[in-house]
Amino acid sequence: MSVTIFHNPRCSKSRQTLELLKSNGVEPNVVEYLKQPPTSDALTIIINKLGVNVRDIIRHKEAEYKEVGADNKDLTDAELIALLVATPKLIERPIVVNGEKAVVGRPPENVLDII
Repeated sequence: MSVTIFHNPRCSKSRQTLELLKSNGVEPNVVEYLKQPPTSDALTIIINKLGVNVRDIIRHKEAEYKEVGADNKDLTDAELIALLVATPKLIERPIVVNGEKAVVGRPPENVLDII
């Protein structure tokens, strides 16, 4: 099993999700996405695995949301993905990927569905 968590160590939900994975015997590949943002292609693949719209993984309450124009309803998915890559703080966290499956760890117990 190759599990990856897109992790922010400053986020309590992200820390809880990582701990839940480990307590279930999973040693995930930890990607601190604020330091190593995914590429546009990688983020597109993750969104497809999540089975959601790109807007569903945007953190709307962050100040950067309006600052970078992510609130513009006319932006295409490709434009939104480019904004997320450039401003990874706006990506919902944590995201856990296991093969062809992915979930957002909010609540952390969501990861139990894919491990």
